[in-house]
This record gives sequence, structure tokens and C-alpha cells, in this order.
Amino acid sequence: MGKEERPIRVTRSSMPPYEEYAQMIKGLWDSHWLTNMGDFHQRLEQELKDYLHVDNLALFVNGHLALEMAIQAFDLKGEVITTPFTFASTTHAIVRNGLTPVFCDIRPDDYTLDPEKLEALITEKTCAIVPVHVYGNICQVERIEEIAKKHGLKVIYDAAHAFGETVHGKGVASFGDASMFSFHATKVYNTIEGGAVAYRDKAMAHQINGLKNFGIMDEETVALVGGNGKMNEFQAAMGLCNLKYVDREIGKRKLVYERYRERLETVEGIHFCPDDPAVVRNYAYMPVVFDGYRKDREQIFAELSAEEIYPRKYFYPCVNEYQCYREQFHPEDTPVAGRISRKVLTLPMYADLSLETVDEICDIILR
Repeated sequence: MGKEERPIRVTRSSMPPYEEYAQMIKGLWDSHWLTNMGDFHQRLEQELKDYLHVDNLALFVNGHLALEMAIQAFDLKGEVITTPFTFASTTHAIVRNGLTPVFCDIRPDDYTLDPEKLEALITEKTCAIVPVHVYGNICQVERIEEIAKKHGLKVIYDAAHAFGETVHGKGVASFGDASMFSFHATKVYNTIEGGAVAYRDKAMAHQINGLKNFGIMDEETVALVGGNGKMNEFQAAMGLCNLKYVDREIGKRKLVYERYRERLETVEGIHFCPDDPAVVRNYAYMPVVFDGYRKDREQIFAELSAEEIYPRKYFYPCVNEYQCYREQFHPEDTPVAGRISRKVLTLPMYADLSLETVDEICDIILR
């Protein structure tokens, strides 16, 4: 591989043909309708409902506001059980709603919230559970639903990593009371920035859509204390273009994923998440845990970086170790999450990453 292709980042945005996007947005110069739920917004919302097999979905300007406003829509009070092994957005969305996060440890094989440790954390103050589908690994959805029903709790999934995935043929967006998807540029499917909330109860449409538009219901009625979470027409147009190619992109990612496993899976001390045969994956990320290998995570990170190949320590540190939360939580309460965060590295993964480059990355790790 030539030097002109450096640096190699952990991911790279999928984009449609330039001419196709340019042609799509050309009409915006005639209509001047750039935001406020225009034609592209409405078309994308419907196409995503069809693709994700859901009846209720609302688009947002980004995934974080989608999650924050989804939580707000349920008018919750008290404590929310979640995972510390996630991106900052998950916990921030809970806290910014005036709720108290309670951290549950993760499963050691797929890094999702461990439902066997969940019930012991439920108190009379618990109002909801916010689990996270990590790297495209799907949570123990049936067990979580069972516990939530038993205790009368809402379940709001952070599904930022799980776009388009299915479990036993059922779309991941259909689990829980709501699921948030991120359409950030780094995701399998992107709208440049963007996000969506799929929700079970169609009566929630009033709350969800109202909150993202300042609580405005009509020209004279402001019924909710909302914000500005609307997706604009340029984002929606990119989403419409990218949706045509997302299955092809996932197919190319699969080849990259398989090559990594072929080269590294049998090496002692290098660990991959197990493949769940019930899940149709999107190959969003390539997490590898270095535990017992002759080099640790930091050495691998340094050696790859020296070659202008930039993996990511994702997620590190755990949320309950963040400076902004340091005085409130005890990281030792979630030892599995802490251990994985110190040993995991997400390797470069994107549709156009060549298998030759994958081999080079593996060679550096193994040499």
C-alpha cells in the first residue's frame, strides 16, 4: 500500500456518488426549503420506517439529541440503570434530563449490560433502563424486557451501533419502548450528522416530534419545553442517497471483518466477541481485546500509530471514571467494564478498507 493512503483512521465515512447527491440537492436552490421537515425529511422518515420495519420513527439533527429528547418524552423521575461501557452521550443524556444514572456492569463476552446484575440495582427510585447495543453486539433483549415488565420500568435502547440489525429475524428497532439510532458520519449509515428515535407507542408522536421543535404544536400553541432537534434537508438528502447503498457497504465491511478474524482469531491472548448466529450483523466496529498477548493494548496502539494507522481505545475510560463524574461513582463497582476498557482496541473498519491494508495491520500486531 502506498504512503499516499496514509493516515488510516479507525473509520471513514461512506458517501454516495457526488453527482447523485449534487443532483438531489439541486432543487433546494429553487425551493429554498432547507429545514423544518421538508420533502427530503418526510421521504427519509418513511424510507427508514420501511428499512427498519417500524411503524413509528422521528428524525433528529443528531443521535445525542434523539436520545436526550426520547428520555424527556417519557417524563421520567429518579434513577436510570445504564452501562458505563459506552460513549459519553448515553450518560450525558440521562443526566441532562435531571435523572441519576446507576451503572450496571457488563457481560465479559459481548460487553453489553449484564442482565444478571441488573435486578439487584433496582430500587423504588428506578424509573427506566438504558442499555446499549455495543459495537453491534445486541443486548440480552428478552431478559431485559422480562425484568423491566416485572418492575414496571421503561426500556430505552441506545442503538447507535446497531443500525439495520436483526435478532431472530426481528428488527432491533422493535425492542424496548424506544430505540435511538445515530447517523453520525462515522457510523455504518450516515446523514452527515443525524439520528432517529423509533418508538413503540404511536401516541408518543406528540411528545417526540413536539420536543424536537421547541414544543411548538401550531402557530399559536407551544405545549412543551422543547429544543431544536430537527434534521435539515441537506442531511436528509444524504440519508436518502446513502440508504440505497447501505446493504452493499455492510457486505464490504463483512469481508474486512472476516479477514481480521482469519488472521488473528487463533492467536493466544487476542480475543474477539463471539458471533451470535441469531443476529444479522452490520459490522460496525472491529473490537479486539488484548489480554494475555505478548504485547499489551498500549504497545499495539503505539506500533500502529507509528505507521500512521490510528485505531481507537473505544471505550476508554469508562463513563464512571470521567472527570465530570469522578466524585459521584465508584468504578470498582463495575470491574468487568473497567478491565475491558483497559484492554480493548477498535481496529480500522470501513467498507473501502482494502484486505491488503487489513493484512498490513495484522502483520504489525503479530510481528
